[in-house]
Amino acid sequence: MVAVSKPLVYITVGELINTHKLLLEHQDWIAPGHQDPLHELLEDLGELPTVPDLIGGNVGADGSVDLSKLEVSLTLTNKFEGLETDADDTSARSLLLSTKQLLADIMQFHPGDSFKEILSLPASGPQEAAHRQLMCRRQACEAQNSELLRRHRSLTAGSLLPLAEKQRRVLRNLHRLESLGLVSAGDGYQGLVDKLAKDIRNQRRHRQRRKAELVKLQATLRGLSAKTTFYEEQGDYYSQYIRACLGHLAPGCKSSRKGKKQLSLHYTAAQLLDKGVLVEIEDLPTSHFRNVIFDITPGEEAGKFEVNAKFLGVDMERFQLHYQDLLQLQYEGVAVMKLFNKAKVNVNLLIFLLNKKFLQK
Repeated sequence: MVAVSKPLVYITVGELINTHKLLLEHQDWIAPGHQDPLHELLEDLGELPTVPDLIGGNVGADGSVDLSKLEVSLTLTNKFEGLETDADDTSARSLLLSTKQLLADIMQFHPGDSFKEILSLPASGPQEAAHRQLMCRRQACEAQNSELLRRHRSLTAGSLLPLAEKQRRVLRNLHRLESLGLVSAGDGYQGLVDKLAKDIRNQRRHRQRRKAELVKLQATLRGLSAKTTFYEEQGDYYSQYIRACLGHLAPGCKSSRKGKKQLSLHYTAAQLLDKGVLVEIEDLPTSHFRNVIFDITPGEEAGKFEVNAKFLGVDMERFQLHYQDLLQLQYEGVAVMKLFNKAKVNVNLLIFLLNKKFLQK
């Protein structure tokens, strides 16, 4: 026999939710036959979960991290591992699962050297009390879990039964399982003991993996939170830097406080064409460019300018020009922009002109 490791799937929380949604929407197409063994798995899907349902409501509650992109690892495990694979024998599989759960509950409080001793000797009062206390605590924990995290109904149906009743049920179940060929009394139900030991071992490994995964996720969350704080601080720094740079673009209010005439640029379209700032004016030949005058005046707020176009001395249109918009266009690689929906200007050369004329040294 070759030991084959169980496959491990890496998937984001968002992808997991989307997969769940698709399974719910197309489950009739996935398993059209009512005898299809996939039906029992699809019945366990439950309602579509949210991100807090899967990873906990308190994780990343400040909203600083997109938890839907958080990657988790899932170990694919056969739900009916160790059972017969007959598609029509789902009741036998459920019977074996519930029997193992009942037996585990009994052995936890009523140990013995053999199955016969465990199932035949009556439990003491303190054993019954301890068992009842644990089962109530387990049920309370189950009630707090989301529907997705709750165990299968067949495993929890008889959890609150007293030990004596669980012993009787296990004995009845063993007779039924033996008639189905799943266990044998001839070997002292050793096959069932082996299955139960394997389940306990796998559960311990699963808890260890889950604990290690939780530690990794917490470390990842701390790292993401630290990066978020760093980038927020960087964003604040650059915002302050941009405001300081814009402050060097002489605003009109500073000039007026000093009693000087507000600085304004006056260029004809022909002059701007010679400088390369103006590319063209739609529906106007270049021979008339000398009749068009552009006045560029800094606004009261740093980084804002008012552009006034005149034709033969008559005001035609006004345009609010934002220096940051020009920088954004430059960053995006846009070479030409429109003013007044007619005049095309070179973005880089317009920025150069504004810096040259308005930037304070």
